Amino acid sequence: MSEKLALLVPEIIVFLTTCIVMVVGLSPNLAVRRSCGLLSASGLFIAAILAINGPAGDGLLPGLTPYIKAVIALIGVLLVMLVAGTVDREEDARVSRGGVFNALRTNRAEFYSFILFSLTGAMLCASASDLIWLFLALELTSLPTYVLVTMSTRGTRSQEAGVKYFFLGALGAAVFLYGFALIYGGTGSTKFVDIASIIAQQGINQITLAGMILAIIGVSFKIAAVPMHFYTADVYQGAASPVTAFLAFVPKTAGFVSLILLLALVGWDHGTDKVSVGHTLPSQLRLLLWVMAALTMTIGNVLAVVQSSPKRVLAYSSIAHSGYMLVGLIAGPGDYGAGFAHNGIAAVLFYLAAYGLMNVGAFAALAGLERRGRDGRPVEIDSFDDLRGLCAGRPLLGWTLVVCSLSLLGLPPLLGFFSKLPLFTSGIASGEIVLVIVMGINSAIAAFYYLRFAAVAMLEDPSDGPKPLAAPFPARAMSGLVALVLVISLSFFGDALMKASRNAAVVEGSGVRAVPASPSPGHKAGDRHDAASPAAAPAQRVGA
Repeated sequence: MSEKLALLVPEIIVFLTTCIVMVVGLSPNLAVRRSCGLLSASGLFIAAILAINGPAGDGLLPGLTPYIKAVIALIGVLLVMLVAGTVDREEDARVSRGGVFNALRTNRAEFYSFILFSLTGAMLCASASDLIWLFLALELTSLPTYVLVTMSTRGTRSQEAGVKYFFLGALGAAVFLYGFALIYGGTGSTKFVDIASIIAQQGINQITLAGMILAIIGVSFKIAAVPMHFYTADVYQGAASPVTAFLAFVPKTAGFVSLILLLALVGWDHGTDKVSVGHTLPSQLRLLLWVMAALTMTIGNVLAVVQSSPKRVLAYSSIAHSGYMLVGLIAGPGDYGAGFAHNGIAAVLFYLAAYGLMNVGAFAALAGLERRGRDGRPVEIDSFDDLRGLCAGRPLLGWTLVVCSLSLLGLPPLLGFFSKLPLFTSGIASGEIVLVIVMGINSAIAAFYYLRFAAVAMLEDPSDGPKPLAAPFPARAMSGLVALVLVISLSFFGDALMKASRNAAVVEGSGVRAVPASPSPGHKAGDRHDAASPAAAPAQRVGA
């Protein structure tokens, strides 16, 4: 019990921060209420430090736990900065003009608390060691986001988006919960280690296989992948831009972590017909993921091309990026001794961190601008016309948008190139040549709309109409600036992050250990995951 509590220290810190924010956000003093953002960011930063220096997990992928927690907490800091001013703007103005403070009319406490709850759920996904824990963690990640979407703006569009998101989310949860029940029925256990051991010794029976298929389809809602992607564009456009940035990273990360844990139960080496090209998933699961990956990246990119709203473009872009990462899941960990370039799971983990930064930067540029609506209230921009000449008029926001858009495209030498390349190489190493070709074609299609962002901001003159105003929240621009700096700097100094993601992808029982030159977060010298040569032994089936 004490070991499990030590593993949950980062989540406990975030939960305690949530409790403090709940109280502080109801203070009659405006300055105290505004400290909710700073308190939330501080708690997340402390949690990230504790995760980096904390123990490894006790599941199938022990290195995954500290790595994912640190990534979620650190990018969570940027997301908390980005949501500044999303709620209570008019209420604060009314009180500052002499109005009477009414705690029932303020939403800051609940808003930041829901953000922290969702981040806690995503971190708990990485700590999961059984199906029940994973289900509860996924729901803790998702349930607060339904409310966040609904309360993010005062208009009816966000309320409509929240309703759509909730009902489709409930459908997704029902599907993967039924899948979990079938996995339990087929194996007689909910614990990951026991399930993996049973499958390794007895093979995967039809009930367990059906459960895995349903679980994958249900969890695909979290990552906005086909066939559970329909909500994405409407919800992303209806929510406020800072909340959209949150949706594009946190549930997606929780979903991919869950898929990695689920696929590790069956392993990547059941396909004897493909021994010559490396390990592979059971044929039915491989086919399901193959079709999902191809359709997800193609539908996402093709529909993004025809959109006129920047937020809808980024919504379909988010779908496409899920398709890219599914290629890494199909490739699996491969031969650990072959290095990072052949490790699809490490590529996915690295890509999640890179995508989180690029996503924050792109949405920070949109969240940093606003217009006056017909009633005089500030409204978000939602047109490419508002981005014309942004580099000249608002250089910080403009160049943040340009660099992050080109990085999302995968243009060298930016971070997106170095994060997408391992997905290609791991796919080739696993023999998925056709799927890699599909990914290459889709990357070329994506160039159209990403270059559109860059061209509008850099090359076009501002429109004749009224120019958009800068949102009066410096934290939003600061969040984008930090993301911009990291996107550029990690392009040249990202080796440590690559090694950490590679260590995080080591499957317990694979016969290999982490790379001693660059330990993953939480691995200390002398720990059981630290030491030997990566080629010390060939990878074996999970639980074998």
